[in-house]
This record gives sequence, C-alpha cells and structure tokens, in this order.
Amino acid sequence: MSENLTDKRILVVGGARGIGAEIIRRTGQAGADVVVATRSGPEVQIDVTDETTIARAAESLGGFDHVISTASAHHDVPVPDLEHDKIQAAFSAKVVGPLLLAKHFAPRMPADGSFLFFSGIVGWQPKPGTVVKGTANAALAALVTHLAVELAPLRVNAIAPGITDSGTWDRLPDERRRALYDRAAAASLAGRVGTLEDVTDTALWLLGAGWVTGETVHVDGGARHR
Repeated sequence: MSENLTDKRILVVGGARGIGAEIIRRTGQAGADVVVATRSGPEVQIDVTDETTIARAAESLGGFDHVISTASAHHDVPVPDLEHDKIQAAFSAKVVGPLLLAKHFAPRMPADGSFLFFSGIVGWQPKPGTVVKGTANAALAALVTHLAVELAPLRVNAIAPGITDSGTWDRLPDERRRALYDRAAAASLAGRVGTLEDVTDTALWLLGAGWVTGETVHVDGGARHR
C-alpha cells in the first residue's frame, strides 16, 4: 500500500480526531501529501454544510488524487423530539456535503482518483432514537453508487464501521463505555469491538483498490448480521 500513496495528494475533510486523525497519520506515513480541512481550520477551512467554503477551497487548493470526508452531525433523539434544523444539519453533513465535495473537486481530479466517505452500521440496524442518523447513513450508501456511475472512471466508495474504539465514546463515563463495548462485542460475530486499525486498514486499501467502486464496505465484525 505504501507505494500506492507515495507522492499522492490527499484531502481529508473533518479529520480533527478519531478515525479521521488516524487516516491522516497513516496516509502521511505511507508517503502521501495530506491536506487537512476542518470547519475552523487552521490549515484549510471547509464546512461541508456551506458550499461557499467548499468552492473556495477547491479553487485555491487545486487537484487531489483522493478526497476523504469523515464529517458528520448527529441528532439522536426519539421522533417526537426531532428538530427540523438539526435534521437538516445531519443530512447536510452526511449526504449533501459529499455531493458538494464531488461537484467542486471531481473536475480537478485525475481519472484514477477516488472519493472515500463514511457511513455507519446504524444505517442497517434501525433502533429507536437513531432514525436521522440511520437514514442519513443509508442514504450515503445509495449516493456512493450513483456518484460512482456518474463520475466514472473516478472511484467512489464508503466505509460503514460498527462500534469502534476510536475515541468517539470517550465522552461517556468509564463504566458506561465499558458496558457499551461489552454489548457491542457480544453482538459482533467477531466477538469484539472495532479498532482504529481495523477501519484505517480498510481505508488505505480502498484508496489503492483500483477495481473497487460504488461500494460501501462494512467494517463491523459482522454485527449487522445478528
């Protein structure tokens, strides 16, 4: 994989922490020239809910071999508590944002370039309180297929992780976090939760997998089959 990324130019959107930060680290180690874009900078500013920032960045930064977005916005509440603006924000980050990244960056990318987006297991495991997140993640999987067809030969793929020890759950008290991981491990065919390495191994593989496009790769230990 290292030779596939040597001197490749990669844009990572929303990579401030967790999976995004690990992708930045590993692609850099593999020889890529990595540019990081977040809502507040400081290197590059891109807010995927604001097309102006995307267009400005594309114009100023030029072409990339690969564009990766881990951006998301959550609104995990029961249906009676849903708020219109927060629903829109979640879909803007997960679905509209990737569309706009494709609009502005695809014309500047080489034919063997790719987009990589992030869905999630909740798109295939409906449960109360996650209707917005689940629907947005499932919509992204459909979007990936449509973009792959329209942008070909550019490749477009997504990764749908299961419960992963990526730092996302560190905000929970230790006891609650351990309980979450125990439940997730028991629900996984692999008998454990995911690791950053599980997800980033797949990400690096997809960047170099020249005959894979239009796919959502499930990295969930088989949990969605339970």
